[in-house]
Amino acid sequence: MKLTTITMVTVDGVMQGLGGPDEDRRGGFERGGWVAPLFDNEGGTFLNQVYQRADAFLFGRRTYEIFAGSWGTWADPGGNPIWTALNSRPKYVASTTLTDPKWADTTVLSGDVAADVADLKAKPGGELQVHGSGALIRCLLANDLVDEITLLVCPVVVGQGTRLFPETGPDLALDLIDSRAFPKGITLQVYRPSGRPQYAADTA
Repeated sequence: MKLTTITMVTVDGVMQGLGGPDEDRRGGFERGGWVAPLFDNEGGTFLNQVYQRADAFLFGRRTYEIFAGSWGTWADPGGNPIWTALNSRPKYVASTTLTDPKWADTTVLSGDVAADVADLKAKPGGELQVHGSGALIRCLLANDLVDEITLLVCPVVVGQGTRLFPETGPDLALDLIDSRAFPKGITLQVYRPSGRPQYAADTA
């Protein structure tokens, strides 16, 4: 399977608490809900298409619990592509603490995450999607397991919160394979990892 990550981030790289003020208050984060005022119909259509093409989903524990507590508990609204995808396709969650997931068709990956995900990728199938799940994404990138990175960059600086990429970490070159802008200013960039970056030669 092709492993793709889909992440909404602010211009300053924050991914925490995008959905609502109480979604994720870790570290005293008080600026949640920043994506809602910026989302439009075109962005919604794009996300519907993204979820529809997924063959399976992979989550970190915290993102899984947020999704399970919302999408996993809501009754079928009828005709919602995201609800249908999430509730009809296999879900995997990387966690050493989650033992009894309530969301149907969930498998817990409690061992070596990199090895478990490599095994998943080796299975027949189309696309294994990771939404949110920043710590998991950083682990997958460090182990060269990500085939495609989709960033939805929102035109806002929130000034605090957990960022997608750490201050120090592995370096990575990216090939841009798609980009576009949505009416309210969210920009889409789709990248394919391509090894280590090249740096300017030292001429001193």
